[in-house]
Amino acid sequence: MTFAVAAGFLPRIRHEEPMSRHTSWRVGGPAELFFTPSDRADLAAFLTQLPGEVPLHWVGLGSNLLVRDGGLRGVVISTRGALERLEREGETGVYAEAGVPCARLARRCVRWSLGPAAFFGGIPGSVGGALTMNAGAHGGETWRHVVEVETIDRRGIEHRRSAAEYSVGYRRVVGPVTGEWFLAARFRFEARPEASDREIRELLERRAASQPIGEWSCGSVFTNPPGDFAARLIEASGLKGHRIGDASVSEKHANFIVNHGQASAAVLEELIRFVQETVARRQGVRLETEVRIIGEALR
Repeated sequence: MTFAVAAGFLPRIRHEEPMSRHTSWRVGGPAELFFTPSDRADLAAFLTQLPGEVPLHWVGLGSNLLVRDGGLRGVVISTRGALERLEREGETGVYAEAGVPCARLARRCVRWSLGPAAFFGGIPGSVGGALTMNAGAHGGETWRHVVEVETIDRRGIEHRRSAAEYSVGYRRVVGPVTGEWFLAARFRFEARPEASDREIRELLERRAASQPIGEWSCGSVFTNPPGDFAARLIEASGLKGHRIGDASVSEKHANFIVNHGQASAAVLEELIRFVQETVARRQGVRLETEVRIIGEALR
């Protein structure tokens, strides 16, 4: 696909940018065009001049994302390092832009004696991704605390929408219209004078003990089916440690798949399908992916 971009945006654009540099699995083919806006006005101006038929993809910290080896047609917009405003509003309100890492949100809320927010420290992505999928960890969920969101459409027009306008469920968020992306959210927490960094430290220690922290993974690969846990079903199917090429089901947590360094996106996707088929055959449950799989296979 060929499209022209105004010269003023060129310093913030990379052509044929390897997505392996921007995903926590360290895999992914090239993005046709990769854009990091300098601020929201820059983002709006860029969207305004982009042809309507050009596909758009958004990426934050690149967790919960598998980009196929053939890469992505169109434009990837990165919020990392671009939309990172984070501030307190009133006694219990917090404003966070989409590029703010969830771990930073957790730490700041503790500093402000607000909660329950420590669970955000267990989400490996950014606020934008957490809003998109209602991410959660350790019993907490993002949208329980959302009051209002700010979005942008591909015409570059911003919108403010109340949380009540969204249909929200377990790892599912449906907005009132299609074609809008999250720029920021206003959260409401409770005053917790006793809040301390110990909450986050203990949570991170539990994560480190039970998850393959430090290895290349995407976080949880599958959603939990009603009344059960994906990890239990995978382990009960004898798949813990199962390996295809340089990808394996984690020995620490069966709902994590690890790239040991040389796995391709195709190999990771093959292992995902193998886990789904095996669990369906042995446990009678079809696991649904939590990770988003996008892009084109390598030809």
